[in-house]
Amino acid sequence: MKTTLKMEELAQFIFGIFMFSQLDFAWWWFPALLLLPDIGMVGYLINAKIGALIYNIFHHKAIAIVIGLIGFYSNNQILILIGIILFSHASFDRIFGYGLKYPDSFKNTHLGKIGNN
Repeated sequence: MKTTLKMEELAQFIFGIFMFSQLDFAWWWFPALLLLPDIGMVGYLINAKIGALIYNIFHHKAIAIVIGLIGFYSNNQILILIGIILFSHASFDRIFGYGLKYPDSFKNTHLGKIGNN
């Protein structure tokens, strides 16, 4: 099952690359911005509960899709870009087992404990 989930996330990541290719940005913007959503980890400097909340906002695919759709319907390329980067980053992370966080520990995710893959 883990392989199937990783393949699904890889397909979604490739879809994110495809969606980015439909925008009018230089190719280098995608890799330059791909790790930016990890800024959500800064909440862990406060505590695990705040850290999980902020991290999950930056790594939730539904939020990414909503931002992208708002950009699409308002014809705003920046919002579309933000949605694609958030979506692609979340897929990229999940390929490696980094899921949405529970509030008790950074290592406790919806995909299981980090390090037990």
